[in-house]
Amino acid sequence: MHPADLRILAERLAREAGTVALEGRRSLPVGQPPAHDTKSSETDPVTEFDRAAEAHIVAELRRLRPDDAIIGEEGAAISGTSGIAWHIDPIDGTANFLYDLPTWCTSVAAVRSGGPITDALAGAVYVPVTDEMFAAHRDGGATVNGVTVRATGVDDLQTALIGTGFSYLQDRRVVQANRISALLPRVRDIRRYGSAAIDLAYVACGRLDAYFEEHLNSWDMAAGLLIATEAGAIVSGFDGDVPDERSAVAAAPGIHDALLAAIRAATRT
Repeated sequence: MHPADLRILAERLAREAGTVALEGRRSLPVGQPPAHDTKSSETDPVTEFDRAAEAHIVAELRRLRPDDAIIGEEGAAISGTSGIAWHIDPIDGTANFLYDLPTWCTSVAAVRSGGPITDALAGAVYVPVTDEMFAAHRDGGATVNGVTVRATGVDDLQTALIGTGFSYLQDRRVVQANRISALLPRVRDIRRYGSAAIDLAYVACGRLDAYFEEHLNSWDMAAGLLIATEAGAIVSGFDGDVPDERSAVAAAPGIHDALLAAIRAATRT
């Protein structure tokens, strides 16, 4: 299947699963959070709607592309023989979903099996509350609701708006808090929306000049990294190499190197 066709499928799956989650959330009385369990820590929630949205995507992929592998946040782990693996996050930003905040999304990406997470062929990030579909395919550009988007042309880190996120594990948060304290005086400001996929999509469309985070999973960033790259952003790890689960950066070309240097300096502080 051509990457453009994979993109169409990713968009469809993200929209359908995101709608499943949104309808579930809106079925609850105002002010009532959904029932939830926890995963990596007591502050890391998962709801029945995360599981329902993932189940929808898995069922559709098994029906339409039975030879593909599937890797999902809520436990999907299906091997495949086609050379394509789908990395899916049914609700990225579950804490926001829990509190009925708008910045959560469904992220779906088709990636070449066995390659790095940057070897994505197509991806979609759908934000149900705002009905925004961010999407891209390899060498096909990036769009939001069908309109082409580009990363910003900012070239001065001091005037850059930077997004980031924090771990659910307390020892990692201490390191991240110290880094933010050192980095904040060197940039315009810092935002924390609570969804890596949305942050990456926002870099793609210019709502953020850059984004960085550590300790992500493939499903958090596979689609977003492709969308940011196709929008002209530069993506890397903190060390300047390819992004992976240890660290990821997406930045406007004019500030990428300066941001890496600032992150390294802030980490040593």
